[in-house]
Amino acid sequence: MSQASVPVLTIDGPSGSGKGTISRRVADHLGWRLLDSGALYRAVGYAAGMAGLDLSDAEAVTRCAQAVKIRFQPAADGGDTRVIVNGLDATDELRTETAGAAASAIASIPSVRQALVDLQLSFRKAPGLVADGRDMGTVIFPDAAFKVFLTASAAERAKRRYKQLKEKGVSVTLVSLQREIEARDSRDASRAVAPLKPAEDALLVDTTGVGIDEVVAKVLAVVRP
Repeated sequence: MSQASVPVLTIDGPSGSGKGTISRRVADHLGWRLLDSGALYRAVGYAAGMAGLDLSDAEAVTRCAQAVKIRFQPAADGGDTRVIVNGLDATDELRTETAGAAASAIASIPSVRQALVDLQLSFRKAPGLVADGRDMGTVIFPDAAFKVFLTASAAERAKRRYKQLKEKGVSVTLVSLQREIEARDSRDASRAVAPLKPAEDALLVDTTGVGIDEVVAKVLAVVRP
């Protein structure tokens, strides 16, 4: 099977819309590969931070993106996939709001995005790929046969993130989380390069107040009507 003929399902949407959970469930159900593109940007942001780089220094961050070694490793206990960055397990660090903000900042740098394009395209292998991100259906895999755009209110997404962080013992406030999410939405939607928006042929699914199983069923229906 040629790479171009490998089926792709893109699942795009803003932070907290449920992309990660839904993408993993759908990929497991279909037996397809999974690409968490957001983790790639977070990994570059993490590597840049470890190197003491100024995230506004486009040239330095681009060099970092070109050199960084990122590997996805199945967890030994069957839990979430581990993300290895330059030989270090950075999985937990990549889930923080700081990592998310760094990813959003560097994602607006065209040369950084270009450095990661080839890496993302390389995930397209048989039997199929579920690609989770913000521009999977519009920029990386515009020819994907199946496209979904998940969304949810900022308040709902802040509540989800608050619950996740509190369970991990992280001290945060709901108000600050919602403010950060709204600011990130604004940055992602207004950036000149690959702004966050649904592909014209994507199915829009609002996950506000909707259970995971119901959302998974809606997404699977796109692939298997």
